[in-house]
Amino acid sequence: MGKPYRMIVQTGILESAADYLSELGRNRTTGLVCDDHTAALYADGLTKRLTAAGWHVRRCVIPAGEAHKTLQTTADLWAQFVEGGLDRSSLVAALGGGVVGDVSGFAAAAFLRGIDWVNLPTTLLAMVDASIGGKTGVDLPQGKNLVGAFHPPRMVLADPAALSTLPIGELRSGLAEVVKHGVIGDPALLEACAEGLDGLAGRWEWLVRRAAAVKVRVIEADPFEQGLREVLNFGHTIGHALEKASRYQIRHGEAVAIGMVVETRLAEKLGIARQGLSGQIKAILTRLGLPVEVPLGLDTEEIRAGLAVDKKRRAGQLRFSLPSGTGQAGDLQSVQAGVVIPIEEVLQEVCG
Repeated sequence: MGKPYRMIVQTGILESAADYLSELGRNRTTGLVCDDHTAALYADGLTKRLTAAGWHVRRCVIPAGEAHKTLQTTADLWAQFVEGGLDRSSLVAALGGGVVGDVSGFAAAAFLRGIDWVNLPTTLLAMVDASIGGKTGVDLPQGKNLVGAFHPPRMVLADPAALSTLPIGELRSGLAEVVKHGVIGDPALLEACAEGLDGLAGRWEWLVRRAAAVKVRVIEADPFEQGLREVLNFGHTIGHALEKASRYQIRHGEAVAIGMVVETRLAEKLGIARQGLSGQIKAILTRLGLPVEVPLGLDTEEIRAGLAVDKKRRAGQLRFSLPSGTGQAGDLQSVQAGVVIPIEEVLQEVCG
């Protein structure tokens, strides 16, 4: 999976990001990639600190939102790299949420056949999920994450202080991935989430560290998704199809929350999960203010089309990662990967 890299979770670390990045070399050019939101919040301060540390900063701004996680946005970013004078010794710094990280990492993977990059995630979803593991990529009109590359960053610096700037909907979206990691391998995360948002106040650094640690354990065991890493797809087969069918009006985490409930019901029907598990997961997600039912009005054929191009298919068959229970600390065996279910059976559960 390339060279090992550091992930540091520390409140206030964005203030000292220039010091950490200088470990990767000085007097280099960096393409600082932001979206409309993070440019306004952080770009000026980080640019000033990087410049003072000897970096030549070229700010690159992309539109915010999943609808812009496209090849066109990536091409526009490559053009900004060229105009900014980036070369093979340069560094791309992704400052933002999952879309900024996915697009920046993919752009870095292909630009000049691969240049270094670092990830500075500013959303909960990016800190606990998207920034970890080296997956980069973009969506196509037909479906999510259909084009991409494994290109691990040189470093990930996650600052939980940034979470205070998030709209409540974005914070909840990230908590869906935290719940997923709790199901996979950390009951303490589920216990914390069951307290609701109020119970998480003042615990964000702990939460990010615990949730990230689950994904790190999985990836260390299976860096290129040849087996165990597929457990991280729990909730995502249905979730991605719902996102696409909603024209990305449903946030990623919201779609994953619904996907986890529906996929757990499928697991109960197949005898993989104990009865009542879907209700337990549903109750935790509801406590966090996340949706747990497929919205009325989504077109069944749009959902079918999204499932039909799911990137996890093998030999044309839909594959699911389904839970048998909730994971124990250090145990990653609570989710069964590679379960094949016919699409009509899936649609019956999704659309009723």
